[in-house]
Amino acid sequence: MSGSRAEAEQKGGSRQRLQVNEYKENQNIADVSLRPVQTTVLGKTAKVYLVPFTLSNYNTGQLKCPKSLLDKNSNNEVTCKKSKKAEIKKTCRRILTPKMEATSSKEESALQKSSLDVHAESKWQYKSPSDTVVLSPDTESSQEGDSDEDTTPGLDDFSELSPYERKRLKNISENANFFASLQLSESAARLREMIKKRQPPESKRKKPKKKENGTGCRRSMRLLKVDPSGVPLPAAPTQTELEVEENPLIPPGPLEMTPENRDDDNELFKGFLQTWAEMSKTRSKNTKKELSNIKSYKVNLNGMVISEDTVCKVTRGSVSSMAIHPSEMRTLVAAGAKSGQVGLWDLTHQPKEDGVYLFQPHSQPVSCLYFSPANPAHLLSLSYDGTLRCGDFPRAVFEEVYRDETSSFSSFDFLTEDASTLIVGHWDGSMSLVDRRTPGTSCEKLIKSSLSKIRTVHVHPVQRQYFITAGLRDIHIYDARCLKPSRNQPLISLTEHTKSIASAYFSPLTGNRVVTTCADCKLRIFDSSCISSKIPLLTTIRHNTITGRWLTRFQAVWDPKQEDCVIVGSMAQPRRVEIFHETGKWVHSFLGGECLASVCSINAMHPTRYILAGGLIPVQKLDHLGSPLVSKTV
Repeated sequence: MSGSRAEAEQKGGSRQRLQVNEYKENQNIADVSLRPVQTTVLGKTAKVYLVPFTLSNYNTGQLKCPKSLLDKNSNNEVTCKKSKKAEIKKTCRRILTPKMEATSSKEESALQKSSLDVHAESKWQYKSPSDTVVLSPDTESSQEGDSDEDTTPGLDDFSELSPYERKRLKNISENANFFASLQLSESAARLREMIKKRQPPESKRKKPKKKENGTGCRRSMRLLKVDPSGVPLPAAPTQTELEVEENPLIPPGPLEMTPENRDDDNELFKGFLQTWAEMSKTRSKNTKKELSNIKSYKVNLNGMVISEDTVCKVTRGSVSSMAIHPSEMRTLVAAGAKSGQVGLWDLTHQPKEDGVYLFQPHSQPVSCLYFSPANPAHLLSLSYDGTLRCGDFPRAVFEEVYRDETSSFSSFDFLTEDASTLIVGHWDGSMSLVDRRTPGTSCEKLIKSSLSKIRTVHVHPVQRQYFITAGLRDIHIYDARCLKPSRNQPLISLTEHTKSIASAYFSPLTGNRVVTTCADCKLRIFDSSCISSKIPLLTTIRHNTITGRWLTRFQAVWDPKQEDCVIVGSMAQPRRVEIFHETGKWVHSFLGGECLASVCSINAMHPTRYILAGGLIPVQKLDHLGSPLVSKTV
């Protein structure tokens, strides 16, 4: 019994030493590892205690230990286990994190199963052929105590690494060693060096060898700057003088009427001036007439024809403005050109070239021409060069009415019936009030409008305090009595246009209608019978108004005899001039055949006679450059 007790004590001591050594070993592993591995195994873990013994000393009675020794060992085991369990619980409370507490149930079951399998295998493992494995009764009692005392499963074995964790660390180390043996970083570095060293092959083009005895390229003697004999030419002197402009600015002051296409001593020119002097005595009377029936109007239009005798070249450049004299005895037409010229044509002369006289009162395009309503012998012309002149034909002089070299003029109209007061529109959006009775060439008032540009200005024929201006996208109606130097707001603004506007005009007799021409290929007619805060849109006429860069833009104008009809040029083939009713219906088209081979952008109608004058802008025939076309009844 003493031998068996000593043997049991030796077994218990060895068991205690084994547990202590395992605990220290686990601590060392945790310190040596690359990063701390913290795991929580939930569930019971089976413990196996191995006790070696020899078969030679085998007795049946040795398997039974004394009850006192078993009790003593069990008490020691329970005491040691309780102290160990308290330390482990404190450590777990300090180490556990919310992330560890949120471990999924699937991972817990897997870890629990692996740990149970490993411990179950170790339970039946033999140490040597002469040794055997015996379960100690202490283990059973300890296991039973664990099941009774443990409230948190898996906490008493947290200090020990599970076989899964050992296997995981072993796999990590083996993988690291394997990748280190591959030497991937060194291979990548070698590849980088190879890529850097490799460069695309440069294609070296062989230069042709120069022929020493061969003849070179042939060059002209002008480029070599030598004369035919081979003597070098002297260097040309540099031109320091400023080049003379093609159309120099006309000097201020009156300008004599000197025709550029004829001599001033010519008898025909003297007779021409005498004709204009006689016309100043026979002024046209402003008699109000009722509108004729549209059917009779169409019949009169059908009687108008175009012939070779009514087509003539008057100016050297393209026609930019037109005016027809209101005389009922003679047919006189005035045309303004883009070169600043003003041409006059008397159709009563034969041959027709004898009735053409050309003058140069301006240096830039003439954008507006009007015969004076008070004296038809006066022709007023306005130009981009900032000058407004009055051609007095009985005196054979172009008087200067208004001059502003810092600005460019676009259009003008008469504010009074005696033509003494004018309203002038500028391209920069400003306007000028000009009184011809005041000496000098300055304006009475310079007004800044609400438009950035002004293309046309037109005065109401009845209520002359109102005038309409066409800007880039908007059309404004102003009251001349309320104009201020700045911050002028219009009475009415027409904003229906979507693109650039070319013109806007009141109807010539009553002013109850307004026609506008826009680049959106539409002619719009508004009801201006009551000038209030808004003018309604009556009709929109679809019409091609895209003339391009080199042609003068279309401007739809009213027929002064029939103020419910508008006249406008056309881009259609064959070339024509069209007339539309204010309702949008087509009325008539003037087709001239070979005589009308170009586009008529600018048109003017005689106030009482059925005579239409149109400025031809050539497209195919250059011999009709700037030639007005006249269609009249036979």
